[in-house]
Amino acid sequence: VPCGTCDQCLSGASHLCRTGAERFPGVAVDGGMAERIRVPAASLVPLPAGLTVADACLVEPLAVATHGLRVAGVSGDEAIAVVGAGGIGLFAAAAAVAAGSDVAVEARHDMQRAAAERLGASVTPDGEYDIVIEAAGTESALARAVELCRPGGVVLFLSTHWVPITLPGIPSAMKELRYQWSYTYGTHGGGRDVDAAAMLLARNPEIAATLVTHRFPLEDAPEAFRVAGDRAHGAIKVVIDIE
Repeated sequence: VPCGTCDQCLSGASHLCRTGAERFPGVAVDGGMAERIRVPAASLVPLPAGLTVADACLVEPLAVATHGLRVAGVSGDEAIAVVGAGGIGLFAAAAAVAAGSDVAVEARHDMQRAAAERLGASVTPDGEYDIVIEAAGTESALARAVELCRPGGVVLFLSTHWVPITLPGIPSAMKELRYQWSYTYGTHGGGRDVDAAAMLLARNPEIAATLVTHRFPLEDAPEAFRVAGDRAHGAIKVVIDIE
């Protein structure tokens, strides 16, 4: 919920609102698990034909990926590697494949590798890549991203690092790598990242069919959270259906 009056909001970068983090429901203020919440009309996302309400929850994480690819300058002719095959990493792979890029995903678990292949990516990163997406949030993943990145390439952070990290200084310097951070999603010349994500889900139902591995009714929410934390046994995106 941006303020709408700071320099970032007025310039069109409301996702970088100076005080937006202070009003983030479920993080800075209560409301993340509320039964109902009132939001500004501008925050709503119209669902295009072909995108069901049951799959609309995927718009938000896919928008994170589409925003990241946009700020990294993906045009569709790049070779892209993704290190980390949780939800965000696989959404990034799906968006990059849809953009026309050659994509390889490095995953820890068999279910994640199968999902990456189903989305059109390979699962054996080899050689050097124009853009490497770090989607695991660990120093070892960052080191692997630097290793896979070509000289002059870009390391794109789609992960969340909750603690300070150490950058691989010498390898990064010797390749003159560029580091691009990406935060949530926003508005650009072509529209909103959330709307682009909704359109991509509508055009490609295989994304939801691949990444939603479990669905639970609301009364089974505790079990849904337990399953979501068990990546080794096949969970990717776990959805709680309220209808």
